[in-house]
Amino acid sequence: MIGKLKGTIDEIGEDYVVLDVQGVGYVAYCSARTLARLGSAGEAAVLFIETYVREDQLKLFGFLSVLEREWFRLLQTVQGVGSKVALALLSTLTPGELANAIALQDKTSVARAPGVGPKVAVRIVTELKNKAPAFAGDMAPTIGLKQELGEGVASAPVADAVSALTNLGYSRDQAANAVAAALKNGGEGGDSAKLIRLGLKELAR
Repeated sequence: MIGKLKGTIDEIGEDYVVLDVQGVGYVAYCSARTLARLGSAGEAAVLFIETYVREDQLKLFGFLSVLEREWFRLLQTVQGVGSKVALALLSTLTPGELANAIALQDKTSVARAPGVGPKVAVRIVTELKNKAPAFAGDMAPTIGLKQELGEGVASAPVADAVSALTNLGYSRDQAANAVAAALKNGGEGGDSAKLIRLGLKELAR
């Protein structure tokens, strides 16, 4: 099994890269986001690899981080999500954005990925809601609050503050991040008006 490749970029295709590792060219299929960040032909690159072995084929999938590879594996535990759809999701959303969308039960964001219909989006946010926090990466500090919002169990001041900020035109994710920061910076125990005021201050930074 191949877990990691370090070499020189030989070619970048529409959905793959050929990585030259000591004279051997490995074809690794990647998300559009990964391909955009890889670099150009002739440059050095490191990819974390997921190896698929089937009766009739051996296929490599490449990722810039272990977290992205973990999400690739996790997404495929959901019925209706194969490698192609998992890569489409990772092309559309970063691992942190995926964790946020699932925590907030934001089916619309998940359904933005090509090949993800409403039913599959519902299955993803429902089946992975308890697993997303472990794969939140740099979004981990705010994921708990977002889960509470997604499940409708957040405190009234928090829910009202997020709703108010959303009504002002901010996304639910931006609003939740701002309120989470407000709570951390002295807003804990405050009413919705205080959280809105502190949240707006955070959004203005």
